[in-house]
Amino acid sequence: MLTYSLDTHHKEPLYEQLYQAIKSDILQGQLAAHSKLPSKRQLAKHLGISIVTVENSYQQLKAEGFIYSKPKRGFFVSKIQLKQDLPQQVIRLVPNQELRSVEKSNKINLSQNRINPETFPFSTWSKLVRRVLNDYQNELVQSAPSQGIWDLRLAISQHLSDYRGMIVDPQQIVIGAGTDYLYTLLLQFFGTDKRIAIENPGYSKIARIYEQFEVRLDYLPMEANGISLTALKNSQADIVHISPSHQFPTGAVLPINKRYELLSWASQDDNRFIIEDDFDSEFRFGSRPLPSLQEIDSSGKVIYINTFSKSLVPTLRISYMVLPAQLLPKFQTKLTFYSNTVSNLEQYTLASFIKEGYFEKHLNRMRLFYQRKRDKFINKLMQSPLASIITIHNEDAGLHFILSLHLELSDEEICQRAENHGLTIKPLSYFYHADKKEASHSFIINFTNISDQEIDRIITILTEICIKKD
Repeated sequence: MLTYSLDTHHKEPLYEQLYQAIKSDILQGQLAAHSKLPSKRQLAKHLGISIVTVENSYQQLKAEGFIYSKPKRGFFVSKIQLKQDLPQQVIRLVPNQELRSVEKSNKINLSQNRINPETFPFSTWSKLVRRVLNDYQNELVQSAPSQGIWDLRLAISQHLSDYRGMIVDPQQIVIGAGTDYLYTLLLQFFGTDKRIAIENPGYSKIARIYEQFEVRLDYLPMEANGISLTALKNSQADIVHISPSHQFPTGAVLPINKRYELLSWASQDDNRFIIEDDFDSEFRFGSRPLPSLQEIDSSGKVIYINTFSKSLVPTLRISYMVLPAQLLPKFQTKLTFYSNTVSNLEQYTLASFIKEGYFEKHLNRMRLFYQRKRDKFINKLMQSPLASIITIHNEDAGLHFILSLHLELSDEEICQRAENHGLTIKPLSYFYHADKKEASHSFIINFTNISDQEIDRIITILTEICIKKD
């Protein structure tokens, strides 16, 4: 007869304790395969518990396959692979509360574009969320179309028309949870046998995504006015992934003559296409944005991609791409079996945010906010002891500028000294596919979430690590 010590005061119920005890005996081989278990009534009487408790334990063991039953004969132990014969178990991590809690760090990070929470229109957004929850209850529980909800695609097409002069049908727009997801869709659409050219230096995550699919890559050098078209023409690339309006990290802007030359390259072969990554175009401070490649493309060669991560907040995870009309039938046949990756609630809320003019007001407010932030940062740098050893580049476009330090220290030494003082910076050389000596002593300065007090602290740290004291 099975004998176990069950604790009526334990937090686990009695049926759970009995289930665990029998399960343990089976796994340890103490109960032989096909051996008969005591009847529910016998075991209940022996252990001094209710028949219902034994019944619940047996049923759980049966559901998991540890025991089986025979009509009118009772319960028997299943034949299973014993624990000592199983392969080595995987490592199980112990919960670490420190990793679960987000602690505020005193470090300043200039290598990432972080959004200041005070700049996000929480009150407006929450108002629209409540309205969507009230007015779109039926739509919120329906599956969204693979390309995204029509209301949002229509709102985006109108925004592109008003802001970028792009004539886009909502049918051409595909909504996705981040540009990473859209890149993978395009890889599946075109096939991983295509050769893709990317900018060097460039956003390293793009290369890493393509490398995960084992795509052949050509790294094209950057010139003062954008990507080298000579290098592109000498490559065997089928597709070029480019950020013409504000290249990261150099900040270079592709002039109109090179844009037409690039479109001419694409039109010379039916298999050539351009992925236009327009991630930062909303924050050009010096003048209006240049026409997008998609806008001046007459051959249907440009796939336009943009995101709301810079203009609103990265955690919203809403991006979109505009496909040339002639690619739509193939795309819809090949890839619309995927479910859309953005929640209906967020899509309807963003659609209302755009249609009702809140997005335009937010962009105008944020341009002024970031421009003032940038000007204050640069003015303080130029009025500091650092003025004689620094040069600032590409400050008129986007949410970062490049700071060159005229020092004999290596990039690694400067970064390590800064890190020791609580300041994280990345050199321009970090973003090159291969070593590039010309990038030495130039650093990316993201200023979106830097307070006035932090600006002073940054300048103090840079002064301490860069200027020799007598």
